[in-house]
Amino acid sequence: MTKFAKTMTRMAPLFLTLSLAAMASELNQKTVFTFSGPVEIPGQILPAGTYVFKLADSASNRHIVQVFNQSEDHVFGTFLAIPDYRLRPSEKPIITFHERPAGSPEAIKGWFYPGRHYGHEFVYPKVRARILARLNHTPVPAMPVELTLDTTKPDLQLDSPPVMELTIAHLFAERATGQEVELAEAFATDEPPASEPVPDELPSTGSSLPLIALAGALSLGTAAALRFAVKTK
Repeated sequence: MTKFAKTMTRMAPLFLTLSLAAMASELNQKTVFTFSGPVEIPGQILPAGTYVFKLADSASNRHIVQVFNQSEDHVFGTFLAIPDYRLRPSEKPIITFHERPAGSPEAIKGWFYPGRHYGHEFVYPKVRARILARLNHTPVPAMPVELTLDTTKPDLQLDSPPVMELTIAHLFAERATGQEVELAEAFATDEPPASEPVPDELPSTGSSLPLIALAGALSLGTAAALRFAVKTK
């Protein structure tokens, strides 16, 4: 076996590992944020610190967001988000906030993964959504309060009843006037103009098995090519 072939054989598992890691990041849109002060997410206030935001690997077509600590061994919250369109994707992660009274923790509106037209606007419990809508003079996506009581449990599983209820819950929007309306009515003006290019696909929260299978096939192809190269020497 040539020196080149030996080197490539040793590196092939590394290539596979890096490929799987890259694909996992694209799938769950893992983003790390560090906050210098307390911030609000649906259902709770997070103290200053570093947190990891991810899309959950769920069969639901809804955006289920999970917020972890920096080491990703503790879940602070599991909640819903709706698509939020941005005309020009950013090269860096972007997080947006609702306006709050001076001295109050900033309430996170949502976040955008680098290079994506679509981000994730957080769905707040009805009472909080109504307050945020009034303070910001803009509609805020909302869900029934009773569905958010268990979403801050650290041991919450994605197949647990509280999460399953989130996937079928009726979502709506609270307006600054206190009126409750359908999401499509409240956010109709947020859709991209018809003249704009077709944006990226909505982020998928489905299973990562197809991507893993593709990475495995690529790895097998690389190994086969290396064996052929060795035999021809």
